[in-house]
Amino acid sequence: MPTLASYLSDPRPAVRLRAVMAAGTTPSLDELDVLVAQCAVEPDLQVREMLTWALVRLPADLVVPRLLDELDRPEAQARSQALHTLSKIRDGSVYPEVAQLLGDVDPGVARTAWRAAVLLAPGDARPALARTLAVQLGHGDAETRLALSRALAGLGADVASPVLAAAAEHRNPDVREHAAETARLLEDPDAGSALALARARREVALGRTRSAKG
Repeated sequence: MPTLASYLSDPRPAVRLRAVMAAGTTPSLDELDVLVAQCAVEPDLQVREMLTWALVRLPADLVVPRLLDELDRPEAQARSQALHTLSKIRDGSVYPEVAQLLGDVDPGVARTAWRAAVLLAPGDARPALARTLAVQLGHGDAETRLALSRALAGLGADVASPVLAAAAEHRNPDVREHAAETARLLEDPDAGSALALARARREVALGRTRSAKG
């Protein structure tokens, strides 16, 4: 009789998706390790989302320790998916472990850690989190910058405004610009798409300029 592991080895995403959906519909602790292991290697985004859903349906007191183990894995996807799932479980006690990945060497992991930290940070840790995130202002590509802006905005005006005000006076123009973009997003959450489009246009223009000079 086919097992969950055998279905997850199928090259067809639709087969893997149905298998994970079935596992989540009738949760079984016997499948916990298989689901967690698949998170590190699953190439399809929709299947990864279903993996998170299936894991959230299992007892959190058993799932959370397994996910925390994944945060030490060398594979970036294992760390990122574990962070994403922890953010869905919403167990604030894991915030210290999540915070350790805020500066992860992999940009995708770092972005996921920012989102998870904003959701999991207790009230007294949020100002320090804002200061830690603000150090990254002005760095990274458009996707990373927008993710950071959204994370800071997610902390709320009371927490984010002081660090943005300080960044607005920074000597680096990229930091000042990013702080202004984030302040705009804080005031208007719907501005995120416009910010992403504007930055993409600027980067394309700069790329064309560099090509012309080259």
